[in-house]
Amino acid sequence: MSPTLTNRLQPGTEAPEFTLKDAHGRETSLADYRGKNVIVYFYPKAATPGCTTEACDFRDSLSSLQGKGYEVIGISPDAPEALAGFSGDFSLTFPLLSDPDHAVALAYGAWGEKLVKGEIVEGIVRSTVVVDPEGKVSLAQYQVQADGHVAELKEALGL
Repeated sequence: MSPTLTNRLQPGTEAPEFTLKDAHGRETSLADYRGKNVIVYFYPKAATPGCTTEACDFRDSLSSLQGKGYEVIGISPDAPEALAGFSGDFSLTFPLLSDPDHAVALAYGAWGEKLVKGEIVEGIVRSTVVVDPEGKVSLAQYQVQADGHVAELKEALGL
């Protein structure tokens, strides 16, 4: 396998623009969040144990994050239909977006080689990028752990 090299985003750089379909097939763009802080997190696959833990943690923390001025968007390569099931099964109240060709994950540095069950595979590297109201990266975290990530993120943001 030839590795796909991605550049990790750095604070202060412009966040790559994107428009993706949500769980209901509606288009959502980063530009829709201009003027707000937005947490964009990348996860490998809907309804898997780690991704469910992370999504439910964001769900449970959403009101406190929004109270501090942060919106949340989850992005995975899953089809909108899979996202709809995942969102409904776990009462997720923030947008989940479909990135089937992983172009946005590549642009955000959230796609690359990783170790899964002893094998090196290419895929989503669990990552979170916080974009400020002007569209610049204020924080970028890569290879995060699903369990406890939201608490660590809140601490890094001083929340």
